[in-house]
Amino acid sequence: MAGGAIAAVGPAAMLNQPAASAARARTRRLTMYAERIGDNLIGYGLAPGQATVPGPLLEIYEGDTLEIELVNTTDQRLSIHPHGVNYDTNSDGAPLNGSFNEPGETRVYTWRTQEQYRASGGFYMPGSAGYWHYHDHALGGEHGTGGILRGLYGGLIVRRQGDLLPDRQFTVVFSEMTINNKTAPNTPMFECRHGERVEFVCIGHGSQPHTFHLHAHRWADTRTGMLRGDSDYSNVVDNKNLDPGSSFGFQVLAGEAVGPGAWMYHCHYQAHTDTNGMAGIFLVRNADGSMPPGAQEAIDRFHGHTHAAATTQAPTTGHGGH
Repeated sequence: MAGGAIAAVGPAAMLNQPAASAARARTRRLTMYAERIGDNLIGYGLAPGQATVPGPLLEIYEGDTLEIELVNTTDQRLSIHPHGVNYDTNSDGAPLNGSFNEPGETRVYTWRTQEQYRASGGFYMPGSAGYWHYHDHALGGEHGTGGILRGLYGGLIVRRQGDLLPDRQFTVVFSEMTINNKTAPNTPMFECRHGERVEFVCIGHGSQPHTFHLHAHRWADTRTGMLRGDSDYSNVVDNKNLDPGSSFGFQVLAGEAVGPGAWMYHCHYQAHTDTNGMAGIFLVRNADGSMPPGAQEAIDRFHGHTHAAATTQAPTTGHGGH
């Protein structure tokens, strides 16, 4: 990729405008569309014709309620199921509770969140803040395996008041042997500028264990990836397990102490990278948006590497029944 302006960061439903204490516990509403993308993929989108893999990155604050009107434009049964938030059985998104969209059907799913609160015995119940995710739970069977393989997933952030907000956000999904349903050299290249605060939302799917490693950058193994002061001795990592169904997120200052450049991100199961192409590029441009020396050559080398992945798309699956 040549120098010049940075490409757009990818879809996000930016629902995270800071709220004063008196304005908390709001209900926020949006419509999402489940649509076919090409021959093999199905994605979620915020408008007709805008479905992507991963789907939109959704954001709310603790105490908010999110109502999602899901429009199923496909000829297959599907749903949307969240992690990390509260919901009743009607919004579970699982066939077990009869919570799904038939082909062509529109259905509302309601997700609620809570702030941390004091419980008995001096303990506290946790709030909903965290880096979570959502996915289909009904296509191709009772657990949505077919929907996940075909791209029906996305990131969900629940923030706590006072959390640092990023300049850029990227969703990274390791599913089977793909990254966002692609393999190298066609994996996403995430771009930013030197010094920007960049937020990664990392999600695991499929049936394979993975780890997420980011070259030259590290983060605290906390809820946000940040430390809370000079007495916070949380472990600092640059590689973290990303097993199926798990998720985490963190923020880094792009190129801090190392400078701009083409930095690799990848799964650290060696065979997953060597044989299956689970690697990509985190491109930190100069602060003015120009390409740093050597970065284009590094990108060209990456695209010239031999990656033995068999496919860049998930397999097609059949219709799912009750």
